[in-house]
Amino acid sequence: MSLFNSLTEAKDVHPSVAVHRDKVLSLVREMEKVVVGQDHMVSRLLIALFSNGHVLLEGVPGLAKTLTISTLSRALDLGFSRIQFTPDLLPADLIGTLIYNQSKGSFEVKKGPIFAQMVLADEINRSPAKVQSALLEAMQERQVTIGDQTYPMASPFLVLATQNPIDQEGTYPLPEAQVDRFMMKVFVDYPKREEEKAIMRRMARTKTDIEVRSVFSPRDIFDIRAQIDETQLSAKLEDYIVDLVMATREPESYGLPKLGEYLEYGASPRASLALNLGARAHAFLSGRTFVLPEDIKAIAPDVLNHRLILTYEAEAEEVSARDCVDLILSHVKL
Repeated sequence: MSLFNSLTEAKDVHPSVAVHRDKVLSLVREMEKVVVGQDHMVSRLLIALFSNGHVLLEGVPGLAKTLTISTLSRALDLGFSRIQFTPDLLPADLIGTLIYNQSKGSFEVKKGPIFAQMVLADEINRSPAKVQSALLEAMQERQVTIGDQTYPMASPFLVLATQNPIDQEGTYPLPEAQVDRFMMKVFVDYPKREEEKAIMRRMARTKTDIEVRSVFSPRDIFDIRAQIDETQLSAKLEDYIVDLVMATREPESYGLPKLGEYLEYGASPRASLALNLGARAHAFLSGRTFVLPEDIKAIAPDVLNHRLILTYEAEAEEVSARDCVDLILSHVKL
C-alpha cells in the first residue's frame, strides 16, 4: 500500500487534523507522480518538515534519494538550493563571502547557496571539516556568520543531506557533533519487485519531464507545526522516551548488560527532543491528536541509530547500531 493510500484509509481522523489532511494528501500525490515506492523515506521527510528537523539519507546510488528531495522541493512553495559536496569545496562556496566593491571602496556580502529555505546537501561526506563546520552553525543556530556579521536563515529552514555508504574513497566521516544535529538518519533500501517494474515503465524514456505542481505553502507548514505542538503526549510516554534514551547510556540498569559491551557512548538529549517531536508528527500523519507508544517505536530507529557510538567489540561481532536499538525497544517496557 502506498503512503497516499495509507493516509487516505486512516480511520477516525480527528476534525482538527482533517483540516490539514487534504493539503498533505495533495503533497503526497504530487510526489508519487515521480517517486515510486520509498514510502518510509517520504514519510520521514514529511515528519522532519513538520517537526522543524534535518534529515540524513544513506543508501547506495540510484535509489532516488536526490530525486525524492528535489521532487519534494517542487511540490513545496519554498526557496530551494542544491549543493554538490566535493573534496575541493570551500566554506565560502557554501555560506558566501565578502567581496570588495572597487567603485564604492568597501566590502559587500555575497551570500551563498545555504541561504535557502530547503537545502539539499548532496553527498555531504565528500567535503572536509572546514565545510562541515560552516554548515553546523546554519543547522543548529539557524544563522550564518560572514565576516563580523551574523545573518538569520529564512524560515522554514531544512537541510536534507545524502551520503553513499559503499564508496569510501575521497570521503570524510561526519563529525559526531554534526551527525547529532540531524533529527533522523534514514537508511534507504532497494525497491520491491513490483516497484522496480513501475519505475522502469515510468522512467525508461528519453524524456522524463513530469510536471509537479507547487501545492504547499510556508503558511501550511507553520499551521501543521502549530497542530503538532498541541498534540498530546502523556506523562507515561514522556517517561518511556526518557527510558529509551537512558537505556543507551546505562544499559545495565535496564537489564541489558551485554549491550554495555557494544555501546561506548549513548544518545544525547537531542534524541529525547527528536523522539518527542517525531512521535507527535507521526501521530498527526496517522490522523490523531494524541501519541501512542507505536508512534515512538516507529521513529525510534531513525532517531537513535546515528547517535550511538559503538565499541570495537560491536564492530568485531558485526553488531550494528540498528541491532542495539532493536534490542532496547524489545526490552524497555512502557
